[in-house]
Amino acid sequence: MHVQDTEISVILGEGDKDYISLTDMARFRDNDPFAVIGHWMRNLNTIEYLGVWETLHNINFKPTEFDRFKREAGYNSFTMSPKKWVESTHAIGIVSKSGRYGGTFAHRDIAFSFGMWLSPTFQLYIVQEYQRLKESETNPLALEWNVKRLLSKTNYILHTDAIRNVIIPRLNFSGYKQPFVQNAGSLLHCSVEALFRTCY
Repeated sequence: MHVQDTEISVILGEGDKDYISLTDMARFRDNDPFAVIGHWMRNLNTIEYLGVWETLHNINFKPTEFDRFKREAGYNSFTMSPKKWVESTHAIGIVSKSGRYGGTFAHRDIAFSFGMWLSPTFQLYIVQEYQRLKESETNPLALEWNVKRLLSKTNYILHTDAIRNVIIPRLNFSGYKQPFVQNAGSLLHCSVEALFRTCY
């Protein structure tokens, strides 16, 4: 997704199990996305939201750890990271991936909440772009058009290669005075013109 000059990665899953990159979203606010995510996660409202979301969607969630974090949240000494949250509570709403395309990803519900914390305007644009992405994913006409476009592109290359490698060597161009073939489009034009001259 591309939202307000920010490229945001999305991992599309089955049903409603899509995960959006919090790391990419945080770059909208600051060049240090991990600090932004850490500040958001130490907020009491965030801990409550994450706990309720996990209670609704995760049968393996550890509510005792959640209660401990909820008691500690809000104190100046309280720190929280996605890794600490996931390992302590067995959470599934937030996923941390390492590597080239890694970062912190969250279920779309949690990502939208994070977007609201960053900026209400930014969050609305994210929701709108996400809905557009999901509609284009399920729209059969968009898929059909894309397939036709790719087939046309492939056929064009096949046709121009066939003309250049098979038809042109068989034709006599001794009377042809123009510079020959500047691009693939002129290649087709030249071969049709030469074929017309040899026939008549």
